[in-house]
Amino acid sequence: MTITQPDLSVFTTLESEVRSYCRGWPTVFDRAQGSYMYDEDGHTYLDFFAGAGSLNYGHNNPLLKRALLDYLERDGVTHGLDMSTTAKRAFLESFRDVVLRPRGLDHKVMFPGPTGTNSVEAALKLARKVKGRESIVSFTNAFHGMSLGALAVTGNAFKRAGAGIPLVHGTPMPFDDYLDGRTPDFIWFERLLEDAGSGLNKPAAVIVETVQGEGGINVARAEWLRGLADLCRRHDMLLIVDDIQMGCGRTGPFFSFEEAGIVPDIITVSKSISGYGLPLALTLFRPELDIWEPGEHNGTFRGNNPAFVTAAAALDAYWTDGQMEKQTLSRGEQVEDTLRMLTAEHASAGASYRGRGLVWGLTFAAPTRATAVCRRAFELGLLIETSGPEGEVVKLLPALTISPDELDEGLRVLTRAVRETD
Repeated sequence: MTITQPDLSVFTTLESEVRSYCRGWPTVFDRAQGSYMYDEDGHTYLDFFAGAGSLNYGHNNPLLKRALLDYLERDGVTHGLDMSTTAKRAFLESFRDVVLRPRGLDHKVMFPGPTGTNSVEAALKLARKVKGRESIVSFTNAFHGMSLGALAVTGNAFKRAGAGIPLVHGTPMPFDDYLDGRTPDFIWFERLLEDAGSGLNKPAAVIVETVQGEGGINVARAEWLRGLADLCRRHDMLLIVDDIQMGCGRTGPFFSFEEAGIVPDIITVSKSISGYGLPLALTLFRPELDIWEPGEHNGTFRGNNPAFVTAAAALDAYWTDGQMEKQTLSRGEQVEDTLRMLTAEHASAGASYRGRGLVWGLTFAAPTRATAVCRRAFELGLLIETSGPEGEVVKLLPALTISPDELDEGLRVLTRAVRETD
C-alpha cells in the first residue's frame, strides 16, 4: 500500500515554531467521532489523548452535539459577556443540582474566562485579596498554566523560562513522595511556617493537583491530601485544588479530591466542563470568600453560551445516576491490568506505572523511551502523548466514554509499541 505524505507546508511555513502536538503527529486531521480521529487521507487513529483531557465524553458526542445544534438553529445567544442568558441559567441550575448539592458543596461559581489558566489566575487573585498576603505555595512538578501568575506556581523550568521576567510570590514545596518517603509529610513546610527566621512570607494559599498530569502522573495519596488540608486550616491558608485536567470525572468521582474527603476553599475547573471541547472555565469558592467588586475581574469571553449548552447536556446525560464514576473505575482496572503485565514483562528496562481512574502513566529507566513508544504508537494508529519534566512518561488519557473493546484495541497497540521499541 502506498502511503501519501500529508501536505504540511502551510503549517510549517506560516504557523509559529511554538506549535508542539502536531510535531509528534505529522498528519492533517479532518474529522473525529467518539474515540477515533481520521486524517484527510482516510487513516484511522484511536485517541488516547482526548484533547489533553478536554474531551472526556469523546469527539462530537451525539447527545451534546444535538443540544448544541438545536440551540444554534434557534438563534440562541452565542456571545453574552457575563449577561444573564437562558443557556447560562440552565447550566448553573444543572451544576447546582447535579454536582454541588449532592456533594454538600455551597461554592459560588465564577466564570473567569475561557481557559484553565484564566481560572487559576482568578483563584490566585482572590486568595491574595481575601487574605491580604502575596505568597502562594505550590508543589514540585506542578503545572497550572502559561500566563504569568499561573507560571509562577508551575514547576517546569522550560515553561517558566518562557516568561522572560522573574516569577515571584510563589514558593515550591515537595509533592507527595517527592523525597521517596524518607521524611514525614510536610515536615519542611510546617517547620518553615512555624520558624520566624525561615524567611517564608506567610502564604495566602496553597495550590495543588491531586494527580499531576503534565508533571508526570504523580498521584497524591488521600492521607497526604487530608494532611495538607489540615495544615492549611491550622495555619490560616486557603486550599486551592486545581481540578482542570483531573476533574469532570477523570479519576472516577466528578471532583478528583472527593476520594480524600476534603473540601477545598477554591476549586479551578476547565477542560471537560463544557463536555464538547468548547472553551469554558469555572472558579469555585466558598461563599464567604466572594468579596469581589463588580467588574473587578472580567474578560470578553467569559460567557461562552454554546459551552453552557453542552456543559448542561453533559451533566444531565452522565452525572445524574452515578454510573459514569463506576464505569470509569472499571475501565481504569482494565488499563491497570495491561500496565501491570507490561511492567512485569519489561522489568529489566525499569518499567513502572501509576495512575487513577482513566489517567495513567508508564515509565522506563531510559527517559527517551517514552517518546519512542509514543512515536511508534502513532505509526500504528494510536494517539498518546508524553508528560513529565523530561517527557519521560507515556501518558494514557482516553475518553471516559470509551468502550471496553476500544480500550482493549488501544492497549494492544500500546503493548506492541512498547515491545517494538525494546
